[in-house]
Amino acid sequence: MSIRIKRFKRGKIISEINVVPYIDVMLVLLVIFMVTAPLITTGILNLPEVSKTAPKKENVVTIEIRGNESIKIKSPNDKLSKVVTPSTLLENIERIQSSYGNSAVVISAEKNVPYNRVLQTIEALHSGGITRVGLLVKKKK
Repeated sequence: MSIRIKRFKRGKIISEINVVPYIDVMLVLLVIFMVTAPLITTGILNLPEVSKTAPKKENVVTIEIRGNESIKIKSPNDKLSKVVTPSTLLENIERIQSSYGNSAVVISAEKNVPYNRVLQTIEALHSGGITRVGLLVKKKK
């Protein structure tokens, strides 16, 4: 009797990734999420209610400083502007403040006005006891 030795043929090397186990894991995770999702309860959120009120309109005095050194004052409810000199500016603002209460003052200046002139106006207002002073800016289009 002769003994035969089987020689195994060397097969091809498998160079592909077996993705079946990954798909099995992903399907199990999907089933877990589908089962647990309905069990999650959301809390009831009670938000406070607010009554609708109109915003309070504040009285604002506008000071316009122009390039030719002229100054215009517009009081809160007046449609007309009054041209004043730098020496009478504070007197006019104080008169408007006494009639409308402690209203805010907004300064608007043209581009060609030196900033030093705007600072002098702010300092004059502060020296007169007016503390609520702001600058008016234009929005970019």
